[in-house]
Amino acid sequence: MIQIKPVKGREDLKNFILFPWKIYSSDPNWVPPLIKEMKEKLDLKKNPFFEHASMELFLAVDKGEIVGRIAAIIDDLHNQIHNERVVFFGLYESINEEQVARALIEAAIDWGKSRGMNLLRGPMNLSMNDECAFLIEGFDSPPVIMMPYNPPYYNELMTKCGLIKAKDLFAYYMARNHETAAKIKTIVDRVKEETKFRLRLVDMKRLEEEARKIQQIYNDAWSRNWGFVPWTEKEMKHMVKRLKQFADPYLVILAEDQAGRPIGFAFGLPNYNEILKKLNGRLTPWGLALFLLNRRRIKGMRALVFGVVKDYQHTGISYWLYWQLEENALKRGYEWCEMSWLLEDNVPILRFCESIGGRLYKKYRIYQKEI
Repeated sequence: MIQIKPVKGREDLKNFILFPWKIYSSDPNWVPPLIKEMKEKLDLKKNPFFEHASMELFLAVDKGEIVGRIAAIIDDLHNQIHNERVVFFGLYESINEEQVARALIEAAIDWGKSRGMNLLRGPMNLSMNDECAFLIEGFDSPPVIMMPYNPPYYNELMTKCGLIKAKDLFAYYMARNHETAAKIKTIVDRVKEETKFRLRLVDMKRLEEEARKIQQIYNDAWSRNWGFVPWTEKEMKHMVKRLKQFADPYLVILAEDQAGRPIGFAFGLPNYNEILKKLNGRLTPWGLALFLLNRRRIKGMRALVFGVVKDYQHTGISYWLYWQLEENALKRGYEWCEMSWLLEDNVPILRFCESIGGRLYKKYRIYQKEI
């Protein structure tokens, strides 16, 4: 009999956070998360996400041994915007046992149903603005920064628990040298001639003001996307705090029209997973020294967020933004880029990725179930 217990107190939380080390102990592609960051992420007082969301954490125990974990999440902002009653599940990890998976999924369902929800969806870690989905194709390489990773059997367990596909997400790989460079350059030259747009780097000395512009663009550009939930003011400020620590300022680019109005941005993040893989979740003084020593040796980057406001989405500015991001990245020594994640049915952005030389190399899946 699998026992499901809510996380109560520090010891339970510690066990919840450290459980993945059991699942991935022999997996060379897994990248351990920073334990300190995970604690802050799950802190109801420190994470501004919880100003519009609630959460319960559960552990699965068999004969005194922890065999799984899950988070049940209700995002009031999502449900309000999409007129849904969804309880999300996330941070899922378990051994390869159907009985364990069923017990965990049922715990999330019961928690949601008791609060009036009628649909289970996930995984969300903790939202669509964070890591989400299970990897379904592309298990032969480690994940890039802020992208999920899991054993293949998680997808089999979800199917056995009666969950079905809600949406697939794609990731594209861009090599340093690609055949489309000349074509993109031609498009960019035309856009420069026919428009009065201006591209510039984000001013890191005025980062909060600049981030507010990015927030406006993001909330406009992504508003029609499936599952979209806008950044709140406090979430934006929280993001700025992290940006100061980890962003490469040459990979954050703003586009403005002739009136100085922000109309688009490209945000690339160095693939810190190349370093985090060596730290085993702990940023000790030695780990910090290792991090600082190796951050300039990172070879990959992730085109994390890319947006153009609706009024300017067919002007070619997206090509110019990507071209500038690539130019800056090459000068900084990056050798490859992952563009992720992208909705499977967002045909214009998928065609854009393919037109600039992107190769589809990883797929992810979000599941759901009526409850």
